[in-house]
Amino acid sequence: MAEKDEFLHPRSRYYGDSKPENVVFNASFREFAIKVDYICCLETGGKIGTLEAYEQIKTLWQQFGLSQGDNEQP
Repeated sequence: MAEKDEFLHPRSRYYGDSKPENVVFNASFREFAIKVDYICCLETGGKIGTLEAYEQIKTLWQQFGLSQGDNEQP
C-alpha cells in the first residue's frame, strides 16, 4: 500500500525555511491538493457533477483557509 501511495503522490524534499509553521502549511497544502485531484478525477470520470465538484473544492478551500488561521473567505 505504501508503494502505491508513493507512486500516486510522490514527495520531494522540502526546500523552504524549516520553521514549524511552514512545514505544517506545506503538509496541509499537499493534503488539500491531493483531495482536489481526487475530486477533479471523479468529475472528469463522470462520477460526480461539475457543480458538486465545485462545491466540494470550495468547501475544502474554506477549510484549508480556516485551518491556516485565515478568516478571509475566498
